[in-house]
Amino acid sequence: MERTAPLPATVFVNPAAGRGGAGRKVAQLREAFARRKYPVKIVESACAEEFRGGVRAAVSEGCVTLIAMGGDGTLQLLVREVIGRDVQVGVIPAGGGNDFAAALGITKIVERAVEIIMLGKTRLVDLARVRNSNGLDTIYLGSGGVGIDAEALRYANGSFVRWPGRLRYLASAIAALRGFRGVQVQVEFPHSDLPKIAKLVLLAAVLNTPTFGGGLRLAPEAQLDDGQLEVVMIEMLRKREVLALIPRLLLTSELKTKRVVRMRAAKIKLTAEKETDFQGDGELLGKTPVEIEILRRALRVLAP
Repeated sequence: MERTAPLPATVFVNPAAGRGGAGRKVAQLREAFARRKYPVKIVESACAEEFRGGVRAAVSEGCVTLIAMGGDGTLQLLVREVIGRDVQVGVIPAGGGNDFAAALGITKIVERAVEIIMLGKTRLVDLARVRNSNGLDTIYLGSGGVGIDAEALRYANGSFVRWPGRLRYLASAIAALRGFRGVQVQVEFPHSDLPKIAKLVLLAAVLNTPTFGGGLRLAPEAQLDDGQLEVVMIEMLRKREVLALIPRLLLTSELKTKRVVRMRAAKIKLTAEKETDFQGDGELLGKTPVEIEILRRALRVLAP
């Protein structure tokens, strides 16, 4: 019987990612694969729905290697379409925030990202699943939370949309501070002996990756395959205290304050005194209360 040749890998490109940088790198990407005689199909999408439709079509045709070129949001779109399927996922970081790729050890150098895909080495990593106040479930990859990060989204996607990664997040957070009075949250840890915590916070984040916001090291101990989520709560600070943190965050990415609480758990319930937006990887995912749990070894990724 004649064997059917395997389908080539498919690279799904968000050309708008990274202030248009992803689109400008397509020619370089195509050349890098061609030089190594590695067959790929490259698909550029004009919108999220077109992107999702392309991924679904590739999966239905039997493609087993699907690659996202863009930032965390681009990779998240792809992962949501393939979760639970017998496929492997690659990433070529080219967005404003590439925290999941960074946690995998993949840099924005296209040649290096292509080499990692060609080597074919995979690992199983965890994801986070969140259920919002409407009972809707969705997946995020790296970081989610309530507080100043969710408030800053409208600035990050508006006034500062063309600013680079970490600077974009910090500028958006500073803008969002105007009128922000903190969020009174309660964090519980179901099926755990950990005590309930209630605080007025600047930020309450639940992370799967060490960094968020384009490289800010909020949870340096986080790992992608340990079956745990990192809960990080920054107590509400005065505006001048927040501004004092900015230079260090810009220069070193490190958060240095004693007003932070860190916990680790596989499942978290987060409630706010008032219904509050919860964001995951830069996307609003619904209102509190939310329940977040780890999906253990849920995704096979091409990684060093």
